[in-house]
Amino acid sequence: MSTFISEKNNSKLSILSWAKEVFEIESHSILGLTQKLGDEFCEAIELLYNCRGRVIVCGMGKSGLIGQKIAATLSSTGTPAYFLHPAESTHGDSGILTRDDVMIGISNSGETAELMQVLPIVKRLGIPLIAMSGKRESTLGIRSEVFLDIAVEKEACPLGKAPTASTTATLAMGDALAICLLKKRGFTQEDFLFFHPSGALGRGMLYMVEELMHKGDELPVVSMNEAFTSSLKEISDKRLGCAIIVDEAGRTCGILTDGDIRRTLLKNQMSPELMVKDVMTPNPKILNPKELAAKALRIMEDNSITSLVVNDENGKPIGLLHIHNLLKAGVA
Repeated sequence: MSTFISEKNNSKLSILSWAKEVFEIESHSILGLTQKLGDEFCEAIELLYNCRGRVIVCGMGKSGLIGQKIAATLSSTGTPAYFLHPAESTHGDSGILTRDDVMIGISNSGETAELMQVLPIVKRLGIPLIAMSGKRESTLGIRSEVFLDIAVEKEACPLGKAPTASTTATLAMGDALAICLLKKRGFTQEDFLFFHPSGALGRGMLYMVEELMHKGDELPVVSMNEAFTSSLKEISDKRLGCAIIVDEAGRTCGILTDGDIRRTLLKNQMSPELMVKDVMTPNPKILNPKELAAKALRIMEDNSITSLVVNDENGKPIGLLHIHNLLKAGVA
């Protein structure tokens, strides 16, 4: 009997040492994957990137559970994916397969019986197969177009039976595929939030700018040719901490913020001749009313500002989005 199993010492020290051993074995299994990256991984990315249908992930048992997570991660990061249970596939579920799909088959041994029954259907439809396995010379490895090696030196299980390090390595390989595809597609924060509208991740993120912005009589608008001192009343009355500055044609040409006012006061430039155009910040950041509020938040964060002007197609101001609008909507 294994000394690990027969160990009667249930002290805190023993428990922590067992846990650390698991972490060390599994972290070593992930780091080992870096030595296996090469042309075949790049080929897998190209197959998945150019897939016109969906990525079908297939695996049995623990590999199937990992496969479900891989499919979910792919779907939420811009690569439509679906998990196909191999045992159910031979009872009608294989009807989801199309010739435009790509399959990722997962089996550490490469010989899982239920998965082997799916392969003839995959080959008949001409679906490219990416194998994630620990044995290149297995049936799964031989029949695949691309082989991704997930072999590990040993499992964290002292019996060497329960899939532990091998499933960790498989999960890491799946995450690597998903993140590489995300970057290759240029998948943005807004794209991610679009697929996560519920919960803390995406609460409020699907609001459009036009739904949250101040508009109409709420807008503080001042002509660039007005006296600086007269603009202060508009800013004070509208209570948004800034004013949109427009030119003679009514188009946005600048923004006058509390910061601009403070800087002017520090310079002691309060002469009656001082015009708004002499004080304003020209060329402010502009939003389209149809843009997502999430994008507005990113612009504010990137530029350390709290307000954004919203223009129509003619460059005229129709709204002002303040950080407080985003806070109230749960976006920020």
